[in-house]
Amino acid sequence: MNRSQEIIRTSWIGIVANVLLAGLKAAVGILASSVAIVMDAVNNLSDALSSVITIVGTKLSQRPADRKHPFGFGRIEYFSAIIIAVIVLSAGITSLIESVKKIFDPTTPEYTTTTLVVIVVAIVVKLLLGQYVKRKGEQLKSDALIASGSDALFDAVITLATLVSAGVMLLWNVSLDGILGALISLVIIKAGFEMLASPINELLGTSISAELTREIKKEISSFEGVHGVFDLILHNYGPDVKIGSVHINVYDTMSAYEIHGLTRKITMQMIERHGIIMTVGVYAIATGANRMAQLQTQVMQTLSAHKDIIQVHGFYYSEKDNLLSVDVVPDISVHDDAAFSSQLSSEIQPFVPGMQVVIVVDHNYSE
Repeated sequence: MNRSQEIIRTSWIGIVANVLLAGLKAAVGILASSVAIVMDAVNNLSDALSSVITIVGTKLSQRPADRKHPFGFGRIEYFSAIIIAVIVLSAGITSLIESVKKIFDPTTPEYTTTTLVVIVVAIVVKLLLGQYVKRKGEQLKSDALIASGSDALFDAVITLATLVSAGVMLLWNVSLDGILGALISLVIIKAGFEMLASPINELLGTSISAELTREIKKEISSFEGVHGVFDLILHNYGPDVKIGSVHINVYDTMSAYEIHGLTRKITMQMIERHGIIMTVGVYAIATGANRMAQLQTQVMQTLSAHKDIIQVHGFYYSEKDNLLSVDVVPDISVHDDAAFSSQLSSEIQPFVPGMQVVIVVDHNYSE
């Protein structure tokens, strides 16, 4: 069973559990003439909507790529998670409004043995369902499942608050419905915004995890002939598809054929292990006792001595083009790239009088 099938299967479990729970509550509510329990049953049916949205989003995300969407539709999953997060936010805001009304205009709820039994059953079912769905979401890296699981857990917390309020009411004849409801509503609203953050960040283009960055760089560095990995950039087109680019250092003695074979092996491994469509660029390291190698050492050492430079790479020298160029990655203390580049160029210029010096201020997009 692949990832999409797992997500759909888990969502169906959520739908079935919510529908069965809604049926139980509706039957008990009708028999006990309890409007509150019947309305709670309707709420369970609305909870099943989260799972339906997850299924629809997952199926749509699996549509094959077309001319207008060459990287597929994987990002639809993020829209599903956003919709569910908005549902959670709406529920939290609605609950807060109703709870505040109860604080200023408290009502005396009536609890029966039947009501309390239904509340306990609902808590147990929602806790188990929420934990299961959220855990599967984390395993499958599905924001939609995580949001659905969190929604179920919040329902369990709200119902638990109802049970606590019922106990306090029966023992001390004090109603805490409004206060507990308001506190829990605030927690739900906060969680709703947090749920929104993850899929929105993915759509905006969040950086990849440091763990994945280290893993990719380690794998590429392990290839024979690679003497440095730089400029890793990844764009997320859904959980299953990433588009990326990276630069590697190779000795200038390698032939075009050898470089072709090396980059081909790297791209094949990236797609097989990580689902990344990777473009591999090449920086040449000057070897031997010649002018280029001496300049390379001199320039790299001079620039690396700067405390506000994290990395130096991409050295290029051409007498034919009258050009010396090198990339630097500054730390966060550097805010004016143009001024910084100009300053560094003036330091390097004496090494190559009369030549054009270009310092490219690069940035770290993966860590």
